[in-house]
Amino acid sequence: MYIQEITLSNFRNYKEVQLKLDNGINIFKGDNAQGKTNILEAIYLCATARSHRTSQEKEVIMWNEQAAHITLDVQKKTFEDKIDFHLTQKGKAVAINKMPVAKLGELFGTLTVVMFSPEDLQLIKKSPKERRRFIDIELCQFNKLYYYALKQYYKVLKQRNNALKQFHQNPNNEMLDIWDMQYVEYAKEVINRRQEFIQEINNIAKRIHADISGGKEELEVVYEPNVLSEHIETKISKYRQKDIMTQSSSVGPHRDDLKFLINGMDVKVYGSQGQQRTVVLSMKLAELYLMKEHLGESPILLLDDVLSELDDNRQKYLFSYTENIQTLITCTGVEQSVWNSQKIGKLYNVRKGTIY
Repeated sequence: MYIQEITLSNFRNYKEVQLKLDNGINIFKGDNAQGKTNILEAIYLCATARSHRTSQEKEVIMWNEQAAHITLDVQKKTFEDKIDFHLTQKGKAVAINKMPVAKLGELFGTLTVVMFSPEDLQLIKKSPKERRRFIDIELCQFNKLYYYALKQYYKVLKQRNNALKQFHQNPNNEMLDIWDMQYVEYAKEVINRRQEFIQEINNIAKRIHADISGGKEELEVVYEPNVLSEHIETKISKYRQKDIMTQSSSVGPHRDDLKFLINGMDVKVYGSQGQQRTVVLSMKLAELYLMKEHLGESPILLLDDVLSELDDNRQKYLFSYTENIQTLITCTGVEQSVWNSQKIGKLYNVRKGTIY
């Protein structure tokens, strides 16, 4: 798949802009704080219904404006989709082919992307919350059943925590029993789907990492569930009194994590910065491969000012996987490796919210 055209209205620092994109490599070059990343953010929003930069999505609306609008024309193998994404101070609304989407989960799969930014290079060092977010964003894009289970899980988690907070004023074991039953059902689904996903991505990332390191390093991506699906019902019951005391749920996939090992060594603790970057690059390339396998079409690759963070060898491997994949790159200057290894479709200069 690829984006044929993107139109922005009152989005960040763009009053009005309309671009026809190449189905190969598109480079957005300019100084910092000119609006390059805003283009990628708009595309990411249309793919995942959320920004990769802020949880307050009304921030993307241009200053002193009431609403922002994004339109994408997405070409696929046999048909075309048009995504209209409207943001106001009160919320957001989406239409696909002029048909309003009742639930934002229905948006997943219409446009699939893999985003790679300098912040992603900190994935290993970041908190478990960020690694869970990585799993969830990728899984939701090609597995709508997972999106539904995840949404229901967090909804029930919130209700269960409210019941725990009110328990001392109004002890009600029957109500907790009801929430626990639903909690276990959705938690099992989330855990099982995450386990399958990490096993898949581990097998692919392992091969890629071995290739990049010249066979010197073996990568292993380890899923660390807070509790196994077959044990969750027992543990929920075991820790109920503790949960009542702390007024929060201590067991469940909202406490999961990932671990990355190279030759059996924990990369977060013992890995060099170069090794950590290679692991993240291997994971991103594995995402590309896995999405194509599941969906039958290549996702769109968004590279946000990341090339300057990678040495020539890692850049070479990155570009070796981008053949026949629409790629959007933001940068302050075009790296020599891009000129050497790729045919650039379009080069844009970005200056103060204007694209040339």
